[in-house]
Order: sequence, then structure tokens, then C-alpha cells
Amino acid sequence: MKTAGRPLTKAERKKYNRAQHERQIREDLIGKHGNDLGTFLFWLRVMSIQGTQKFREGDSSFIRDVALALENVYRRHNG
Repeated sequence: MKTAGRPLTKAERKKYNRAQHERQIREDLIGKHGNDLGTFLFWLRVMSIQGTQKFREGDSSFIRDVALALENVYRRHNG
């Protein structure tokens, strides 16, 4: 794992490993549920994690925006 001819720093390595972990989770969900549903479940997971973080920070607007986006997806496919 080298970038630009140098080893990654601890922070860069942590970011890289996290990205690899998320990529593996996405691939597992897509493999288990198919492309559309797997991708949707992956993004639902990401929004849940980020929503929890924002809620702890006291920002409820992010949760409202995600809820509206999910409602739009639901209405597009069911109505």
C-alpha cells in the first residue's frame, strides 16, 4: 500500500481500510439481494450511520432530508 512512492500515513491507512470495508459490505449486500435492492440497502445503511452521527451532534435537518428522500423513492415506485 504505497501512494506517490511513500507508505501511507496512519490516518490515510485508516481511511483506506474503512473504504475497503464499506466496499466489501456493499458487494455482500448486492450479492445477497441483487443489484437494485442491495445498493438501496447499502445506502440505507450509510444514511442510518450518518443520521445517528448528525443526531448526536444535534442536527436534525439531515434526518429530515433523508426521510424526504426515502419518501420520494417510495412514492416513485409505489404510487
